[in-house]
Amino acid sequence: MSGGRAGRERLTMAQALVRFLAAQKVERDGIERPFFAGVFGIFGHGNVAGIGQALHQYADRLRYYQSRNEQAQVHTAAAYARMTNRLQTLACTSSVGPGATNMVTGAAGATINRLPVLLLPGDVFATRRVGTVLQQLEAGWSQETSVNDAFKPVSRYWDRIARPEQLISAALEAMRVLTSQAETGAVTLALPQDVQAEAFDYPAAFLQERTWHIPRPLPDGAALHRALDLIRGAQRPLIVAGGGVIYAEATQALKVLVEATGIPVAETQAGKGSLPFDHPSNLGAIGATGTPGANRSARSADLVIGVGTRYSDFTTASRTAFQHPDVRFVNVNVAELDALKHAGVALVGDARATLEAFHQALRGEAVDPAWREAAARYSREWDHEVERIYTLGHRPLPSQGEIVGAANRSAGPRDVVVCAAGSLPGDLHKLWRTRDPKGYHVEYGYSCMGYEIAGGLGVKMAAPDREVYVMVGDGSWLMMSSDLITAVQEGCKLIVVLIDNHGFASIGGLSAAVGSGGFGTEYRYRTPDGRLGGDHLPVDLAANAASLGACVIRATSVAELDAALAEARRMDRTVVVHVEADREVRVGSYDSWWDVPVAEVSEEPSVRAARRAYERDRVAERWHL
Repeated sequence: MSGGRAGRERLTMAQALVRFLAAQKVERDGIERPFFAGVFGIFGHGNVAGIGQALHQYADRLRYYQSRNEQAQVHTAAAYARMTNRLQTLACTSSVGPGATNMVTGAAGATINRLPVLLLPGDVFATRRVGTVLQQLEAGWSQETSVNDAFKPVSRYWDRIARPEQLISAALEAMRVLTSQAETGAVTLALPQDVQAEAFDYPAAFLQERTWHIPRPLPDGAALHRALDLIRGAQRPLIVAGGGVIYAEATQALKVLVEATGIPVAETQAGKGSLPFDHPSNLGAIGATGTPGANRSARSADLVIGVGTRYSDFTTASRTAFQHPDVRFVNVNVAELDALKHAGVALVGDARATLEAFHQALRGEAVDPAWREAAARYSREWDHEVERIYTLGHRPLPSQGEIVGAANRSAGPRDVVVCAAGSLPGDLHKLWRTRDPKGYHVEYGYSCMGYEIAGGLGVKMAAPDREVYVMVGDGSWLMMSSDLITAVQEGCKLIVVLIDNHGFASIGGLSAAVGSGGFGTEYRYRTPDGRLGGDHLPVDLAANAASLGACVIRATSVAELDAALAEARRMDRTVVVHVEADREVRVGSYDSWWDVPVAEVSEEPSVRAARRAYERDRVAERWHL
């Protein structure tokens, strides 16, 4: 394998890539670690002789993980990256064609959530001598186009390696983006199958260990002064804590600032855990899935300090959350795109460094005691409401809120709950009592059904010392549960709470709210008149879970669920706890709204009534200029 000129090594492009990935490290705050924890992959003719051969040859340098679904492996990598605060990730390889396009959804989720993942899909022959290749898209306008071009809009960096020497510059650019706290997301390197196997004399320097340093930049000084002036002049300031607080490991800096100034905190989905749930200044979830205290405080706040948030429509309740006539925004974010939202004073910099600067500059200053006490009162009142929902005592089937309560009682202070789609994320955002900054892992940037099992696997791989509770509805389970097998194979214990709603409960509720009566959201047989309104389908999800290698426990009540979760904690293998829920007993929305347009004309009275309510509510939407 060695030879050629001094200081060079003759390798195939795939071998050089694997060697390069194994040599990459990152450093922040003096702590250095490998950036890539391994490679997930499913092999086919587009990568088996290239990346597959290289991973086999260098198995002692970079661990290979077997996956069951290409989309799932990207979710696993993204979850791993999130759990490690974007300081580590995994690469994912697939064959050409459907294996590659299966990864597009995962790539979109990673980019939307600003999480680093490296995608290595196989591609068609660069020489074009062999064609049309099995699974190749033929585009009449260009022979350069393949299905991998579909990755372009969902990748932060995209390249096709048409010659083996192109890997050198492309790999370095890929690492630049992957390790950038501001630009990170999915990075795609499309690898033609013939080029993967071609050899080149790679410079030794390219293959040597390389450390990428993650800085903590402070915002521009003038912008910082403008922001401090606004904070000092505010009567009712509110901090909106986003995922950037957690990624920057800024939770302690936030706690110190809040306790010194009394500024209350509301948490986004990604920012939940920025403060412990019982901290008196923690108002809880904000926005469309928010708590009464957070949403009422947002409505009257004259200054919103967004820290590490991208202000999604759920956070802003479709721009109805902040109603003070003179509300202003100060936005702390490593990404200029987010720092400039809502015409805010943009503080482009690291969240921890900026919060520490705030604390130093605001020494001796605090909000009106009444504003601080209002937050503490809201916090206490919400805790009582959570307890009420946890102990509702609904019969014969438990409510979803009670199921969340059972899981929360079972979980330890450092354990992690994982979820992604349906009504569960909204309920968890409001109800889960988070005690650790990494204890809440809900993918809600893309709200991708099927993320849950794969994401839970990534969390467990990144934090093997924590119990991981995956909460998943039957809709997501049926879409993608296959990587439960990977969890079993790798000895990564998950506690999966599988909630059976006999259909899509979340969209069923939304359908009813817009006047459509839950159409198409339940798993039922057809009736003689052709409607999906017959008996429920006899789907046995628990038996399905057992067939994938998990231990399965069935629970039919909250008491049985408590016992099942206690038993699951004692086990050393993946456990699926199956419980049926009453899908019609929902956790309410609290002083908030979400814009889902309703049909402007309809023959149905329920739709017309929903449209009247929609027109009334959307009047509150605002431009923040």
